[in-house]
Amino acid sequence: MPPAPQTSPGHVPVIAVVIPCYRVADEVLSVIRKIGPEVARVFVVDDACPEGSGRRVQAECADDRVQVLFHDRNQGVGGATLTGYRQALDAGAEILVKVDGDGQIDPALIPALVAPIASGEADYAKGNRFHDLDGLMQMPKLRLAGNLILSFASKMSSGYWNAFDPTNGFTAIHAKAARALPFDKISRTYFFESDMLFRLYLARAVVADVPMRARYGNEKSSLRIANVVGEFLVKHGINTAKRIFYMYFLRDFNAASVELVLGAALFLFGVVFGAVKWSESIATGVPATAGTVILAALPILVGIQFLLAFLSFDIRNVPQRPLHRPD
Repeated sequence: MPPAPQTSPGHVPVIAVVIPCYRVADEVLSVIRKIGPEVARVFVVDDACPEGSGRRVQAECADDRVQVLFHDRNQGVGGATLTGYRQALDAGAEILVKVDGDGQIDPALIPALVAPIASGEADYAKGNRFHDLDGLMQMPKLRLAGNLILSFASKMSSGYWNAFDPTNGFTAIHAKAARALPFDKISRTYFFESDMLFRLYLARAVVADVPMRARYGNEKSSLRIANVVGEFLVKHGINTAKRIFYMYFLRDFNAASVELVLGAALFLFGVVFGAVKWSESIATGVPATAGTVILAALPILVGIQFLLAFLSFDIRNVPQRPLHRPD
């Protein structure tokens, strides 16, 4: 990848929009028309779309900012977005915005989304549909419940306890932060946005939530929350284990690491010891003594306190210093 462009006070960053396309032939042209003049380049990535979204854009879109890229085989929304990222970086873009092609996001919100990045306050910005209570009433109830569950799981796996709505596809990233990510390791599926947060945390990038309202009309979304909740929870669990190991045992070993080890050990001992003694009491009919109960309960209580102390440290360990800062 080429080196990141240098910025200066008052500099207006070069913004590129990436639009992954799969079964959005009827909506993507409308999305492109609503992209404002603050955007210098638009990269439409046809992810082997059976509706021919890319060809339709080439045939009907006269916007000279638009370049259409094609995949020979479907790579998923993550794969399409990463293809667009690479092309945008090669073209010299400084801020990369991802907008889904299904029309649920209003491109007029792009200036508000990139503002925290352009000002040097954040490396990555994402939309948050949960800030607007009126807008939430329009969200399908099943999708709302699924997003709430996945948002909490994402907090644990990513370490960004201050971020919400992880499946939101409206995101922006600074070129320097994008170059710090291992593109070849990021999920290509609908887990892409959640995996991006995990990778950004490991790079210690600053993430900002930007309030927005989503629109739910007649557009078709390929994502079905009910179909991915189980898969997402498993992947969040894996990323949680990786993050904790990388941050508290591989890169560093501190008081929080000790709290986690002692807390888990004491809690597990108390649960196992208590279960064994409870089973023996049932089998023999002899009630457990007060000392036995205390010996089981005390490690559990102390272990929980250690685990809560670790959690408190982890919540405060959210990255605070952006990777990029205007010169």
